[in-house]
Amino acid sequence: MSPPARPRHLLIPLFTVLSGFLVCSIAWSQGVERVVYASVLDRSGRSVTGLAARDFAVRENGVEREVLRVSPAAEPLAVAVLVDTSQDAEPFIADFRRGLLEFFRTLADRHEIALIGIGERPTVLVDYTHDRRRLETGAGRIFAQTGSGAYLMEGIIEAIRGLRSRESSRRTIVVVASEGQEFSNRDSRDVLDEVRQGGVVLEALVVAQSAVATRAFEAGVAGRDAPVRAALEDQASWERTIAVTEAARLTGGRREDLVTWTALGARLRDLADELENQSRLTYARPAALIPPSSIEVQSTRPDLRVRATSIPPR
Repeated sequence: MSPPARPRHLLIPLFTVLSGFLVCSIAWSQGVERVVYASVLDRSGRSVTGLAARDFAVRENGVEREVLRVSPAAEPLAVAVLVDTSQDAEPFIADFRRGLLEFFRTLADRHEIALIGIGERPTVLVDYTHDRRRLETGAGRIFAQTGSGAYLMEGIIEAIRGLRSRESSRRTIVVVASEGQEFSNRDSRDVLDEVRQGGVVLEALVVAQSAVATRAFEAGVAGRDAPVRAALEDQASWERTIAVTEAARLTGGRREDLVTWTALGARLRDLADELENQSRLTYARPAALIPPSSIEVQSTRPDLRVRATSIPPR
């Protein structure tokens, strides 16, 4: 006597479940390639190039990924330079001009750069261009606006939104500012929400008006916020400190407080050299419906330091 036939209505759901499991397994095993850009520095802070895949380790959510290829980052940059043109920046305007001229001489011609003032409101002084002469002329139009405050947080948000429309896969915001009152009607969460979606790197060079203020900012990053709040002029300035410091950390950039403005030119030259000599890492990621929430890029060599975004590429 033959066994009874299995009902057809039970076979169809079972086939559907097994098919779905098979499709998910194939998708996971196939994987996808992702690209992340990194700045690699030696112990003296100089850019290092000519590295191989074995010199890097990439982890997503703490899980190691295979680094497939490493090459020089040949794609042109799109750079939004935000310069402080508020009244508080008046003592440093000449230094801002000189430092930015050095920056433009290194990066212009091959990369697109825009110059944006943040005094009174974000104002485009020079739209995105490869033309070094236009940028140098624009630097000469940097003036402090009497009676104005800084709108740095507003400027960062507008710059990120503008950079999203650029074709370049390498997008950077460079902030050149002094300490002073912040007038943006924004808080740090607004800035950081844009940063997490924007695919940008934020680099900030801030000229501190005193060594005491610089130490206060450093204490704030360490979490000792009570004395820091007393050292800052108002809540908006505190929010700006959080926004710039955390945005630089998340994107693999830097926030550097300069105790003396005479260091600005050298720092901008170093930054331009670093951007010009970045590495392009291609790594493998398993295909999955839920993307990773963090990425960590390090060097396997103890003599090298890597700066790269902690926001995974999409």
